[in-house]
Amino acid sequence: MMWVDYTIDQAGPNFKVNGDWPGEVMGVQQDGTAKDHWLYKPGDRFIVNEAGWLMKVEAKAAEESSK
Repeated sequence: MMWVDYTIDQAGPNFKVNGDWPGEVMGVQQDGTAKDHWLYKPGDRFIVNEAGWLMKVEAKAAEESSK
């Protein structure tokens, strides 16, 4: 899936992807109902690989790798 026409807000080392309405990239329709797809959701964790891809990891694996 290709996501287009989004903006990225950066604050220090943190960033957020913004869609056309709040929650669009996190699975919320414009009317507030749930979508069947999303870019990320609260609690998701990612590791960036050498090619710049954000690779989603399971929370347990992320916790173990941060020790």
